Amino acid sequence: MTTKPCPCGTGRNGDACCDAILAGQRRAATALELMRSRYTAYVRGNVDYLLATHAPDAGPVHDPVARRREIELFTRATLWLGLEIIATERGGKKDAEGIVEFAAAGVTRGKPFRQHERSRFRRDADGAWLYVDGEIR
Repeated sequence: MTTKPCPCGTGRNGDACCDAILAGQRRAATALELMRSRYTAYVRGNVDYLLATHAPDAGPVHDPVARRREIELFTRATLWLGLEIIATERGGKKDAEGIVEFAAAGVTRGKPFRQHERSRFRRDADGAWLYVDGEIR
């Protein structure tokens, strides 16, 4: 746990924001909370969390070892500069699905980028939120 501001942009300290979710002490209660915690996981290089919160049956099938390596390399090479939440649809505590539109800024291998994405989330059979996929805007 940390008393530093959480990277996800809520303005709260990590110990009052994403830290407990990343540590497995509690689940993300909403799609937005999962989005913010996944951003924080990218910032911190928490590959296990990113893989665990990605719907296993969504998107193209990847070799799990190659996918892990791809995320590891990306998180190490990227300096994250901020997350902006643009819009949310559903994804509340009683919803089964939700959408979070966001823009994340950073620098990878010296090249600045801004990723604007409309991400889909859903709950699994146990009620945990998972990232399904995203449409780049």
